[in-house]
Amino acid sequence: MVKKFAANDNVAFGDVNLSEGSIPGNHNPGQGGWPTIRYYNSKTGPDGDSYKKKTSKAMCDELGDEDMMTSYVEEYANTSLCDVTTKNGCSEKAAGYVDKMMSKSREEVEKQLKRLEGMDPNAMNSELSSWLVMRKKILKSLLSKMSEGENSDKEL
Repeated sequence: MVKKFAANDNVAFGDVNLSEGSIPGNHNPGQGGWPTIRYYNSKTGPDGDSYKKKTSKAMCDELGDEDMMTSYVEEYANTSLCDVTTKNGCSEKAAGYVDKMMSKSREEVEKQLKRLEGMDPNAMNSELSSWLVMRKKILKSLLSKMSEGENSDKEL
């Protein structure tokens, strides 16, 4: 997993051996099963938050599934392995969605993103929830690329 995200500046992995050190803050390692997984981002701040299981599987089985772990990292780091410019790291389905949305105007992409943001991923099965999250990331990346293009035109 670490190798997959090695070139991604939005992701870092860490490991704490509780027999050698402690975690500052109000944490309860092992709560909800092993391994204890926490994530830290701008929303959680330094206290982080606990991983919330998406299936009825044991934690080690759920996150032992590489697709589930990849989705988890992408979701909570608000990043993606799918590059909308080159389509490197994109599944065939995601690459098709990138192609479809690249032909849309900024307003159409924003409208689609707003529609998707109104959907509750917790009300879906894990496959649909992952696809919802992926589409939102693609749209946000496309909007970012569109903004970069607008800014570079202004600088000329």
